[in-house]
Amino acid sequence: MIDTAARPVFDEELNLFRDQVRKFYDKALTPNLDRWEQEGIIGRDFWLACGEAGILCPGVPAEYGGLGLDFRYNAVISEELFYAGSSAGITLQSDIVADYIVNYGSEEQKRQWLPKMVSGEAITAIAMTEPGTGSDLQAVRTTAIRAGNHYVVNGSKIYITNGQNADLVIVVAKTDPTQGGKGISLILVEADREGFKRGRNLDKIGQHSADTSELFFEDVRVPVTNCLGEEGRGFAQLMNQLPQERLGIALQAQAAAQRAFDEGVKFTKDRKAFGQTVFDFQNTRFTLAGLKARMQAGWAHLDWAIARHLEGKLTAAEASAAKLFHTELQWEVVDAALQLHGGAGYMNEYPIARLWRDARVQRIYGGTSEIMKEVVARTI
Repeated sequence: MIDTAARPVFDEELNLFRDQVRKFYDKALTPNLDRWEQEGIIGRDFWLACGEAGILCPGVPAEYGGLGLDFRYNAVISEELFYAGSSAGITLQSDIVADYIVNYGSEEQKRQWLPKMVSGEAITAIAMTEPGTGSDLQAVRTTAIRAGNHYVVNGSKIYITNGQNADLVIVVAKTDPTQGGKGISLILVEADREGFKRGRNLDKIGQHSADTSELFFEDVRVPVTNCLGEEGRGFAQLMNQLPQERLGIALQAQAAAQRAFDEGVKFTKDRKAFGQTVFDFQNTRFTLAGLKARMQAGWAHLDWAIARHLEGKLTAAEASAAKLFHTELQWEVVDAALQLHGGAGYMNEYPIARLWRDARVQRIYGGTSEIMKEVVARTI
């Protein structure tokens, strides 16, 4: 269990909220994890239950159906989700997509989509990555060319979280292919538009229950009012939102690392070898002690980053450093905890196996560790 007693960014109200979130996950999430892993997707009933429980898009203002809460509430929801061993796409909707619409959407767009996102009636995705374009968003090839009062969208996207379920997709596209990054816009594409097609639910190493898809756009016509914010400002909007996105991944990584550490402690204290518990061996205790020291530093750094973000001071470089540090720490902890399980760690019946599988992509999406180093290095 994540200990919040000594964390200065959380108060009693937030601790009560965390307790409610934990109880909700215990009831609605944990009993279904294995089934969702096998099915490769999380059903809409869970999304609706999250909406009813008040844990979708907590930062959305009250006039659009939300609670108008600060990012600490998003942090609680994400930490407890990843500690529970899930990678459900509710965090993408709450931490990323909702903020794009709140910050850049027209009044009509906000009123149309935000209340449904809060209730779980609408599931959303953001389509950035393409088959030939990953971290270099300026190189996207998907186009949204204006034709009268419409854009005609053509292209394809890949590795899109919530792609199978999504009712609405924010598509990163070139509205002016001659202008490079200055020609990028964010276009809202509803899933019922003619020409929009979903590809495979992709077969991944981990995060099996989080549907991840190919998406195709073949002459998809959407009204020009579906442009999110100002045309040609898409790249700047993406850069503005990256600190929160990368902070979100950092806190997910830290929470998952804590769960892996706790699983390692639990297993080694229970498992016997050569007449004593595995925990009683000095190697085990020293390994866990080293991890605990790094975890302690990790939680302190994460709370510093959350506080910076609440003040509006978290820079892109600081957020990138946070993602780099916490996802690398996550991998170190889950791998060490699996090793402490011995052969049992390689068995899917143990939680550590899922935690290990799910951790691998954390150092890739949202910007690879190598890209994070590049961002940080530019400030040195």
